Amino acid sequence: MKDQAERLRQMVMTLREKRDKNRGGPRVIAVTSGKGGVGKTNISVNLAISLSKQGYKVIIIDADFGLANVDVLLGIIPKYTFKDFIKSQMSITDILTEGPCGIRFISGGSGMYDLVNLSSTHLERIVEDICKLDGWADIIIIDTAAGISNNVIKFAVAASETILVTTPEPTSITDAYALMKAISTLKQEVRINLIVNKAENIKEAVEIIDRFADAANKFLGITVTKLGYVLFDGAVTKAVKRQQAFCIASPNSYASKCIQTIAGNLIDGRYNPNIRVSGIGTFIKRLLGRR
Repeated sequence: MKDQAERLRQMVMTLREKRDKNRGGPRVIAVTSGKGGVGKTNISVNLAISLSKQGYKVIIIDADFGLANVDVLLGIIPKYTFKDFIKSQMSITDILTEGPCGIRFISGGSGMYDLVNLSSTHLERIVEDICKLDGWADIIIIDTAAGISNNVIKFAVAASETILVTTPEPTSITDAYALMKAISTLKQEVRINLIVNKAENIKEAVEIIDRFADAANKFLGITVTKLGYVLFDGAVTKAVKRQQAFCIASPNSYASKCIQTIAGNLIDGRYNPNIRVSGIGTFIKRLLGRR
């Protein structure tokens, strides 16, 4: 019993040490992709849940304004969305929605033209109010829209790090590279974490990751962190149809195990041990173009 108690104490201490990395504020991570249909939002949702299961407080901000899907994937109808935030004087903490396994999320709303084309005033109000989330989360995941729009690039540049999601399809890889190049023109220290989704096998995933990282280093001078891959898995499609996270619906599936590995890599800094957390304050300044 004493040995068990000691092991428990060690586990708690280890978790606290990992959380100490966030003293500068929550870790702000933008999850993005060069094109739609690569499973970016599914990665965001399941990664958030996996991190929450490890004891971290996680908030997802669905920044695909007007075309949000986080709530759809979770099968949750949020009481409030960014639409309510924009149309009223509600605080950003008022529109938080409880999700599974302790995560929280903010829905980007859907079917509203005003959300798709936010004015600079509305965008500034959103990002400045995000400061109020300091203390609510250890990790904030920004699920951006797909493609190379101004909003996508702004969020990617502002975040302390970016997770770039691609699939083995040549068009997806090409668009992911183009997005990374666009980000690099506006940010000196680009921190790109690459995930290959829907890979047929490990060999294919590793080859794509290596080729992408080599090209980024050779032609752009960017060191890409090889965060991991998610194998193609029928359990993912089934979970989407049931509006459940696949790591909950099928925790022992190949895809779920891949996500668990990615979450571990992200937290342990296995591939990027020198990561520095800039926190919400720096995120807001970058997003608004301030120094």
